[in-house]
Amino acid sequence: MNTKVTDIKSKRRKPRRPSEPNLDRIAQGVRLILEGMGEDPNREGLRETPRRVAEMYAELTAGMREDPSEHVVPLSGDKHDEMVIVKDIAIASLCEHHLAPFVGKCHIAYIPKNGNIVGVSKLARLAETFARRLQLQERLTSEIANTLFDLLQPLGVMVVVEAEHTCMTLRGVKKSGAMTVTSAVLGGFRKDPRTRAEAMALITGRA
Repeated sequence: MNTKVTDIKSKRRKPRRPSEPNLDRIAQGVRLILEGMGEDPNREGLRETPRRVAEMYAELTAGMREDPSEHVVPLSGDKHDEMVIVKDIAIASLCEHHLAPFVGKCHIAYIPKNGNIVGVSKLARLAETFARRLQLQERLTSEIANTLFDLLQPLGVMVVVEAEHTCMTLRGVKKSGAMTVTSAVLGGFRKDPRTRAEAMALITGRA
């Protein structure tokens, strides 16, 4: 198992400026790639491929045009003071180094402050928004944690991402099944090893 741990301090980041994808330009690039492979992009099976690939990349990067702060809104009237964990959130993202997918799971834990909580589905949407961008797994992990910590202002946040990178399993060293694990730890989880260990035990099912 390939493990990378990020222990970070929170700071607000300026949101990326959204821009609509240019499907025609992407399709043109795909045609050049096909030609570079020695293929004929005009043959029957490939005629629609450039457009299909353009639409696929537009979908896989949809998070670039979304505001993650929309998903971190405290629930009015609902209060909870104990640890909240949503685990096994399926994610799929594109490694910005090779434009190859990495696929895995995201686990989000936080300790509410003053009882403020968000809907559990919003945590999944927060992870999805950041995953649907050109990404590095380390940055993805930190962005989810920082955004939740900054906007909800809980006592602590911990995010763990486990993913398999096709740029490593299908090419290069070709180590199928190798998983990369990254974590971001903020607030109470960072300060208290026992609280951090409790959250990890609940995430891994070894409580």
